[in-house]
Amino acid sequence: MASRRLSWLLSRHSSGAASLLHSQGRNSGGWRNINRFRFSTAAAIEDLITPQVPIRYTQHLINGQFVDAASGKTFPTYDPRTGEVIAHVAEGDVEDINRAVSAARKAFDEGPWPKMTAYERSRILLRFADLVEKHSDELAALETWDNGKTHEQAAKVELPMFVRLFHYYAGWADKIHGLTVPADGNYHLQTLHEPIGVAGQIIPWNFPLLMFAWKVGPALACGNTIVLKTAEQTPLTALFVAKLFHEAGLPEGVLNVVSGYGPTAGAALASHMDVDKLAFTGSTDTGKVVLELAARSNLKPVTLELGGKSPFIICEDADVDRAVELAHFALFFNQGQCCCAGSRTFVHERVYDEFLEKSKQRALRRVVGDPFKKGVEQGPQIDVEQFEKVIRYIRSGIESNATLECGGDRLGSKGFFVQPTVFSNVKDDMLIAKDEIFGPVQSILKFKDIDEVIRRANATRYGLAAGVFTKNVSTANTLMRALRAGTVWINCFDVFDAAIPFGGYKMSGIGREKGIYSLHNYLQVKAVVSPLHNPAWL
Repeated sequence: MASRRLSWLLSRHSSGAASLLHSQGRNSGGWRNINRFRFSTAAAIEDLITPQVPIRYTQHLINGQFVDAASGKTFPTYDPRTGEVIAHVAEGDVEDINRAVSAARKAFDEGPWPKMTAYERSRILLRFADLVEKHSDELAALETWDNGKTHEQAAKVELPMFVRLFHYYAGWADKIHGLTVPADGNYHLQTLHEPIGVAGQIIPWNFPLLMFAWKVGPALACGNTIVLKTAEQTPLTALFVAKLFHEAGLPEGVLNVVSGYGPTAGAALASHMDVDKLAFTGSTDTGKVVLELAARSNLKPVTLELGGKSPFIICEDADVDRAVELAHFALFFNQGQCCCAGSRTFVHERVYDEFLEKSKQRALRRVVGDPFKKGVEQGPQIDVEQFEKVIRYIRSGIESNATLECGGDRLGSKGFFVQPTVFSNVKDDMLIAKDEIFGPVQSILKFKDIDEVIRRANATRYGLAAGVFTKNVSTANTLMRALRAGTVWINCFDVFDAAIPFGGYKMSGIGREKGIYSLHNYLQVKAVVSPLHNPAWL
């Protein structure tokens, strides 16, 4: 289901156009002689659609009630199209996390959720999914407004995927069970799979609703209670759907949502002594901090889904037109703000020149503008910090003598729009080839043979995902086993079916999201041994 929807997104045709207006140049050490492109969609960015969606929930949700921050503080959440404030949201701190954890602890130790039959938990998850479908138009608009992703993507891809994920986990709720294990001697041995307790969860801003589903779905299916901290950039939809969960019959205190900043609310949650398990999605550097805080407190187990610098390998036998479109999608999807983006495009030398020229033209046709407008493929970056980071990396690429084929600058006069950017002649030691840019910047590298590209693709601290485009089954089999990554997509990319496990090798994380493997994150395994007297059999 999810893979078909993403295939639909990939197959859409761009109708945009671009024109070369002028060239600018500076001496080496800064901007050098480059072509500057001004995209024809720039004017549309100045004429924005006003979302017709109310802001319903801006407080913390603790113990089933919306409440102000203990300090009374709020923080602004911004429209990335303009940089203007959408709403002011309760700013969580240590006291708010303490209140939320206390509610979750009481709900786990004394409340009905872990004692409820698994079938009834499943029914609540299904009722919740139905309510989300009922409110999907409002949620899609809110997600686009707060995040900047295209409304078409939010409404036609992500909301249906969100619902599908909760259907998936509702199906698992009453199928979690242990084993009866044969033992040496006269003993009966069984294993129990028990909920781990209070789960702390910290989600990122690039896919607010989907990351909510990836975290909350398995935790609730297993019978846990939750304290979830939203990203400060995108708090609005998590608060909305958490309210819908209570309308579906979720008991008070089972799901608590606190909005706030990482160094305050996030750190308080990671280091809390009464949180039994922690799950985090975000950057690798922040993941290290989260892991350290968890270890220094009560040594709670931690699941980390972190950064990536995924190779996308175009072999010499590739259908170049299809490969160009797939590589474009792999990188530019969601404004390039995707941890598994195919951000190192390795192209065999025999098809490199053709691939490069067609990739440049595809980027120039990419429609950038107001994400609420039909046909727009790319909205703004999430905020000014991310926007400036992307621009710095583009300048780094220019200064390190990569060739800027197109893009390279902001688009429009307001908001955080970046031109789709393509670099050629990229070398492995350049920052644009090593660091996670998290923006619409495609780096195209040339390779000669399979052994070489395997070595270069694996020469990174990351190992989240990889893509391979080839007609040769033997080549595909070799690469899928040789690439050190948690996911390898063959002749496809960004397929996120609910049953497909997702997570990284190396510094891309610990553990897996989605699929049966995600349940392991939220269960304890208990062995129970009792003697058998006069057993009929062993």
